[in-house]
Amino acid sequence: MIFIVAKFTVKPEWSDRWLDLTRDFTEATRQEPGNLWFDWSRSVDDPHQFVLVEAFQDDAAGAHVNSTHFAAAMKAMPQALVKIPEVISERIDAEGWGPLGEMTMPV
Repeated sequence: MIFIVAKFTVKPEWSDRWLDLTRDFTEATRQEPGNLWFDWSRSVDDPHQFVLVEAFQDDAAGAHVNSTHFAAAMKAMPQALVKIPEVISERIDAEGWGPLGEMTMPV
């Protein structure tokens, strides 16, 4: 799978509107064949930082970055950003989420 984590630091005046700005992009990406997940979170330390965790089957990420909704998002998002997003993108040997091995649940 291709596993991607990206940090988006938005201008303060966009913080409460960021998820609205990215809604069409998010919904379209989640419908792509080969998309495993595409989930936004907001930092608990910085209310102007959003983290995107996404995953694709190995051969699906290319179609994602060449889609019309990706191109539209790349035009729409910069107006709201403080800087270019930071990203980690890696091919990993996994098929999805697994249990956290270091934790046990009470019986």
